[in-house]
Amino acid sequence: MPEPDQPVHPEDCARTTARAMWERLEPLHAVTYFSDEAAQAAAQAGYRGFWMGYFACRLAPLGAVGPEIATAVCFGFDPGRVARALPDAWTFAPPQMALNARQAGAAAALSRICGAAEGLDEAADLAWEASQLAGCEGRVLAAANQALPRPSDPWGVLWQAATTLREHRGDGHNAALVAAAVSPTQAHWLKIAAQETDPNPLQVSRNWSAQSWQDGRSELQQRGWLNAASTLTDAGHAAHQDIESRTDHAAGSPWHRLGIEATGRLADLLAPLTRAVLDSDTIPFPNPVGLNKLGTSDVPRESELPLTEDCVRRARRG
Repeated sequence: MPEPDQPVHPEDCARTTARAMWERLEPLHAVTYFSDEAAQAAAQAGYRGFWMGYFACRLAPLGAVGPEIATAVCFGFDPGRVARALPDAWTFAPPQMALNARQAGAAAALSRICGAAEGLDEAADLAWEASQLAGCEGRVLAAANQALPRPSDPWGVLWQAATTLREHRGDGHNAALVAAAVSPTQAHWLKIAAQETDPNPLQVSRNWSAQSWQDGRSELQQRGWLNAASTLTDAGHAAHQDIESRTDHAAGSPWHRLGIEATGRLADLLAPLTRAVLDSDTIPFPNPVGLNKLGTSDVPRESELPLTEDCVRRARRG
């Protein structure tokens, strides 16, 4: 953020807020990948193995899509990984069963981890409102999630809202990568070089061959973004920062539209829930998602949220 005496554009505040809100919401969404409840719900629906359940549940808002569409939407996976799950998954259970399973599993996991959360109904309402305010132009997976009906229970509402918002951010991130001519394997190496995750779980989970994996690294080295040690060069650091900045900027619409006070209130309500998930050991660290296990003091509350009245006042003054 600029210094207090410098002009600040509201979009700069919203961009920083978008990242801060992602840090609060992504752990709540991620229980769908790592919790026992989510795995059991997918298995009970009829899906065989983790990856069939993963792709069926994540892509279900789009209907019974095939591997080509799923690979394009998810961006980071080797096509062979996706083709082993889709379209076969739909012969075991249709998309509506996947939608039911993912909601039930995630809601059960959040309820177990977070317990009797104070302000849950308010947090669910605010998160749902933000998810419905997100501009989904050009964001296929986000739009499909946004179009789903509101669940009946508050944990389900909160999880679906977090999911819509994270897919909204993810669609924008993929667009930023494509605009920068970054391939899926190159994107993974940028994340690794930025120390956002470790290489082994990312390569294995995304199922890239050794040759494709190394090609992605070599291509970034040829672009001058990675050095011989596979760490970011100055040019690589600048490119990574530009992609992340564009991602944050594109993810700002729900928070700008929700407004300063409501966004701050939601951040305050989410902080203990995020902390509970991170402390529960449900999510492994490191992980392919790129989540870090923050200390308790690193989950900011409302007073620390960057989108403040002072920020907007200085922006208007500038």
